[in-house]
Amino acid sequence: MDRKNQTPQGETAQILVEFLEVAITCIVFLKGFYPPGAFERRRYMNVVVQKARHPQLASYIHSATSGLLLFIQKGLVERVVVIFYNKEQVPVEKFVFKLTVNQSYSSTVEENNLEFALRAFLVKLTVAEPRTKPLPDGSNWEITAYFHSLPANSDKEAELWIPTDTKQWTQPPQITPIKSMSSEPLKVQLYMEHPSPAELRDLVG
Repeated sequence: MDRKNQTPQGETAQILVEFLEVAITCIVFLKGFYPPGAFERRRYMNVVVQKARHPQLASYIHSATSGLLLFIQKGLVERVVVIFYNKEQVPVEKFVFKLTVNQSYSSTVEENNLEFALRAFLVKLTVAEPRTKPLPDGSNWEITAYFHSLPANSDKEAELWIPTDTKQWTQPPQITPIKSMSSEPLKVQLYMEHPSPAELRDLVG
């Protein structure tokens, strides 16, 4: 999509959803959820990353991220989360992208600065595996978006999103920061969430 003649928020949202598509693919690769042959190495923002080769996997990640474009642009999206579940559909690990797009920003977007800051997230993800937890047998995963407020019913794009029935942890999670950045008009935090020790005892029990 042409980024010219867009508002600063529109240009930023376009850069961000492209980044999220790549970053989420890297997370799924990192977790070893699919065979290595389901991915191929590509270069993005001058970083070697993984691209999904399987059409359904690539389509799911692309449609989920690109479907958020207008909502990110309007500042409606608070978090985009990659959730890994056990076979009982209880979350065992979450990768959380916390987003803020400054709606009052009206200056020129420094695209190079923005991409340089986002590039650091991809570098961090390539070495994040030691911080993650092994997935139990029968695991699955999904992409979930959390909104500051619900999109208007008139938004056709809103119809693509359905309420999540994700089971919630009863205890505050353990949080592991990975990376944060601030480059107007965008702020992004990436961190992992894991069940607390007390929660883990309940899951095992």
